[in-house]
Amino acid sequence: MGDRRGNLSVVEQLKQVPFKIERAFWIYDVPGDSCRGGHAFRETEEFVVALSGSFDLVLHDGEKEQVFHLNRSYYGVYVPKMMWREMRNFSTNSLALVVASTPYREEDYIMEFEEFQKGKRIVKSEERRVKSEEKAVKNGWHIENPSVYDCSVIDLPKYMFDEGNLTWVQGGENVPFDLKRTFYLYDIPGGEARGAHAHKECHQFLIAASGAFEVVLDDGVNKRTVMLNRPFCGLHIPPGIWAAEQGFSSGSVCLVLASEVYEENDYIRNYEDFLNYRKKLKQ
Repeated sequence: MGDRRGNLSVVEQLKQVPFKIERAFWIYDVPGDSCRGGHAFRETEEFVVALSGSFDLVLHDGEKEQVFHLNRSYYGVYVPKMMWREMRNFSTNSLALVVASTPYREEDYIMEFEEFQKGKRIVKSEERRVKSEEKAVKNGWHIENPSVYDCSVIDLPKYMFDEGNLTWVQGGENVPFDLKRTFYLYDIPGGEARGAHAHKECHQFLIAASGAFEVVLDDGVNKRTVMLNRPFCGLHIPPGIWAAEQGFSSGSVCLVLASEVYEENDYIRNYEDFLNYRKKLKQ
């Protein structure tokens, strides 16, 4: 807002910024070749403005970097929590204002970039887990403490033509989850077994697209073996079930449809770890 007397800009909590303001500080008399910041916050959100002069605000989300050149007093950048930030290239007499959502707490700072990247991966994994679980509950897909008897064999549509047959799967329609990934196992030597792991959040749907194989299911107490040998029939395996594929026939192809993109933290590959995980589910 301006008139002949000068300009005025306002930053008000929950209006111009999406948080309650608990703290404000300002950085000044910064040598031109200095870098300020170089940290992330676990909980604090910030809003950064160049009150005078200019500088670059460099943000990194753990995967890519973005640079904002701040040189207007009526223009600022919102910085969410768990975002690595630095300030560089300060001009002469530059003045940076920062308003923050929390009081100063030293334990809120992450000062090492490698620690930040590790924490960012954990946060993203947890966000995906919560989002996946919320969606599963909303659609009636979530099963508390699933057993091998919650793994269901589902018949799929089969369309027969003179030119060959066709079977389709649509996420959320004839399988109880949205599709985000598919992979397939093939050229499997005789006597080999695959799988032997469980997932914390990922639903899977296994189909014998060609040939036949067995799926051995284990919930930590009960075991069940399902034979798959038809390309228009699949097995839904909810998260929390140990599964292994064995007894592959010659030329068999195991097609897998999954509810999540690949995330190594979602896998439980050690059976003892799986048993401990199942005990926690029951608590």
